[in-house]
Amino acid sequence: MSVLPIVTYNDPILKKETEPISENSEELQSLIDDMFETMYKASGVGLAAPQIGKSIQLFVMDADAITEEMEGEPDIGPVTLINPKIVKKSNETVKMEEGCLSIPDVRDDVSRPESITVKFRDRDLNEQTMDATGWIARVIQHEIDHLQGVLFLDYLSAFKRRLHKSTLKKIDKGKLETEYPLADKS
Repeated sequence: MSVLPIVTYNDPILKKETEPISENSEELQSLIDDMFETMYKASGVGLAAPQIGKSIQLFVMDADAITEEMEGEPDIGPVTLINPKIVKKSNETVKMEEGCLSIPDVRDDVSRPESITVKFRDRDLNEQTMDATGWIARVIQHEIDHLQGVLFLDYLSAFKRRLHKSTLKKIDKGKLETEYPLADKS
């Protein structure tokens, strides 16, 4: 397994819609393993393929680090979601602070549906359906956004984005230090 460099803010791949995955392969399985390794190295709870430079409908997540500390939130362990699609959303929304490995040092409040139902294929390409609430629902929605070329910054007002402008400039110029490898900005 390898730790992969993470693509950061203003890279065009982060704003691009991804392609579905139609077949399993050794390369796919190796990529999934590398994505988990990368996510854990970066202390993240989710990582989408565009964040490591791949324009495919794949993300990995393990929100147990967050849910362990939250009463009533289940631990579900590491999960691979291929070709995910949200098929149901609750009308109730919750505003919570989010961050992103591709936008280090930037955090802000985002409103999202409290609960969702998502259909996807697991790492063996078997069809699955999952009902999710709370943090797990939030992580899934955040990562599916990545697969659609949407960043959590896109939910912020112009005023809120301006508040993060200096940090975003540092990220864009490759001048921000992180505990995990970032993709070269050149």
